[in-house]
Amino acid sequence: MTLQSMTGYAHQDGNLGALRWTWELRSVNGRGLDTRVRVPAGYERLEQDIKKRLSTAFRRGSIQVTLSAVRETKQIEAVVNQDVLDAALALAKRLGDEIDAEPPRIDGILNIRGVLEFNEPVPDDRTVTAEHAAILESLDGAIAALAAMRQAEGEKIGSFIKSQIDGIETLARKADEDPSTEPGSIAERLGMQVRMLLETGVELDEDRLHMEAAILAAKADIREEIDRLFTHVAACRALVEEGGAVGRRLDFLAQEFNRESNTICSKSNASSVTAVGLELKVLIDQFREQIQNLE
Repeated sequence: MTLQSMTGYAHQDGNLGALRWTWELRSVNGRGLDTRVRVPAGYERLEQDIKKRLSTAFRRGSIQVTLSAVRETKQIEAVVNQDVLDAALALAKRLGDEIDAEPPRIDGILNIRGVLEFNEPVPDDRTVTAEHAAILESLDGAIAALAAMRQAEGEKIGSFIKSQIDGIETLARKADEDPSTEPGSIAERLGMQVRMLLETGVELDEDRLHMEAAILAAKADIREEIDRLFTHVAACRALVEEGGAVGRRLDFLAQEFNRESNTICSKSNASSVTAVGLELKVLIDQFREQIQNLE
């Protein structure tokens, strides 16, 4: 399974008989799966099916779905409103009994407001059911296109973060191999500092100084941080190979990378190791920025 980005776009047209429609799907980063659906009046019953299909296909991302539809027909039906017509005829008859007047003509009756209405033909239930099924089927195609685009983008991000993981490992190894991190080097440097303090002539507790030096030596040892960096590198590579919705787990490991690099910088007693720690922080920030786009 490959990595998937959370950003993408898909467009799908469809038609059935006189009905034409278009799907537009836009996806951006999101903490979870947030779907927003916009459909024309009369298509509200599709919303639940739309959200169900999206939740099946995607785990994370803010996805906006828009359906537009138009019925391309010029057929207009003339419909007589029987209630209005009956009322008009009854009034004409009553007035005819009271006054001497010509009987109403058909064109006059049809010109009475509300008697004659012109409507577009309304599709029957069978037609509507078939149209809705076809619309949802084309949505599946749009979802597949969006997933393909997110996957292609995810593969690009995957290649980039692989190189960043390699870079983190290289820097961790560089810090590990720095002469200043060797226990002997740390002990020698602290021993020299203790001797300089003793040579000042100020009365100092020599045993206490050696104890404090031992504590400082333990604090200056970055062996554990280096080991954890190598462990996190291996975990990141395994997640990238696993693919799928691993963005959150990679983000957690990015936080762990950052924690170790901060500790290395704070423990460092050599400019060369501090420089490596700062390089690590820059690379880890870039790594974390990229994985924010992953599902």
